[in-house]
Amino acid sequence: MSTNLTPAQAWQRMQEGNARFVADRMQHPSQGADRRAALAQDQHPYAVLFGCSDSRVAAEIIFDQGLGDLFVVRTAGQVLDTTVIGSIEYGVDVLGAPLVVVLGHDRCGAVGAATQALLTGQMPTGFVRAVVDRVIPSLLAPTADGAAPAAEADRGVRLADDGDLRRQHVTATVSMLHDYSKSLAAAVAEGRLTIVGVEYTLADGTANLVHQIGEL
Repeated sequence: MSTNLTPAQAWQRMQEGNARFVADRMQHPSQGADRRAALAQDQHPYAVLFGCSDSRVAAEIIFDQGLGDLFVVRTAGQVLDTTVIGSIEYGVDVLGAPLVVVLGHDRCGAVGAATQALLTGQMPTGFVRAVVDRVIPSLLAPTADGAAPAAEADRGVRLADDGDLRRQHVTATVSMLHDYSKSLAAAVAEGRLTIVGVEYTLADGTANLVHQIGEL
């Protein structure tokens, strides 16, 4: 079954699927009636994918996967809460997936709203604010080399450019998953799990590795 894959093999499988998607040579695997029937009693996804709810970033499509391949959890701006972490732990501890992928993307509305909140002091209304509240700490995190963010903002807040902010949010989310979840950290330490952060580019469809915890 797919759960016999190593983290590196699982990541290779996702890369190959994304390459097919980018080249417009998708195979649409595991989507037939036989596969549907085979999965009726059990599932063995080879990866957990935690991504943004954006309608343009459908995980099974951009990685050319099918039924039972990915255990997908999505929230706006791929923001974490306890139920999200619990869902990811289920995919790893119960279903046995050897890979967790945190998937961010360009032109993310949640990251853009959080950036504007920092620059202007204006927060969105309703429960959308809860999403922005969870993105903001990632944008204020130090860069990978410990340097201060580059761009001077209107209110004296120093932020990196848009691309760096997106990658900071993905990187911070990977680190939070590892730091908050004892079971995920233990799986990484035992070599049976790797957590990767990936940035998806809407225009060309590429999904590029930006951060990892564990071996690939």
